[in-house]
Amino acid sequence: MKKILVAGIMAFMLMGMMPQAETEARPGGIGGLLVGCCFGIRTTGEWNEGKDLHFRDWGRLVPFVNIVLAVWDGIQGYEGITTSDLRAEYGANYY
Repeated sequence: MKKILVAGIMAFMLMGMMPQAETEARPGGIGGLLVGCCFGIRTTGEWNEGKDLHFRDWGRLVPFVNIVLAVWDGIQGYEGITTSDLRAEYGANYY
């Protein structure tokens, strides 16, 4: 029974390595799912549009660092920073 289960799992994993019929990249998928679960809907939308994740987004996964980044974001929000300002500072690849 264990051999059948292992063989089934291996076959399932190998199916993912087979070439796919469609070659065009589409938004969403497992990457969109993981980004959405970890970072929220706004970052997921940017990810699906082909943008990279900013270091502040990755920092949200680190305990205690996420608190500092949340306060930093709040202060910049209070100062009135916009996406255009962030795009000018960090580049269009992020914002």
